[in-house]
Amino acid sequence: MLLRVFDFVFALLGLVLGFPFLLLIYILGLFDTGSPLFKQERVGRYQRPFVLVKFRTMQVDTASVASHLASASSITRFGGFLRKTKLDELPQLWNVLKGEMSLVGPRPNLYNQTELIAERDALGVYEVRPGITGLAQINAIDMSTPKLLAETDAQMISSLTVVGYFKYILQTVTGSGSGDRVGS
Repeated sequence: MLLRVFDFVFALLGLVLGFPFLLLIYILGLFDTGSPLFKQERVGRYQRPFVLVKFRTMQVDTASVASHLASASSITRFGGFLRKTKLDELPQLWNVLKGEMSLVGPRPNLYNQTELIAERDALGVYEVRPGITGLAQINAIDMSTPKLLAETDAQMISSLTVVGYFKYILQTVTGSGSGDRVGS
């Protein structure tokens, strides 16, 4: 419950204080792809669907697949910058504010990632809200390794403390991990 309070407060502060910055990225995104926001249905807590919001980093016509299956050539120059700096994740603060996500938790996957869904379901990963960052992300473990990812998510969930919550956020902000790998 305490972590949900932190989520709400930090997401609200991030959206309010970061509004001018978010607006600037949005405007630059208009020039980059013409459609700066990316919305995609993802698997949430208890395997309920929700619509994840991010800044668009790939061409508008890119197939809706996991990042490691997408073509690297579909990433725009501005999108590459957003991914490298993890700024593409900022609109997810809205998902956190609404209670669909947490700042810290397992990254939400797509419904077509059946192997990952099975692995996560077996380990109870869907009992918590998905997150913007977590143990897997700071260790550069992405959705291309479903079993390892699910095991890492379960490890994080079982050992998460308030200190760990802030540690994962700090490590993400300071550049740990590389984000989701993109295919060739």
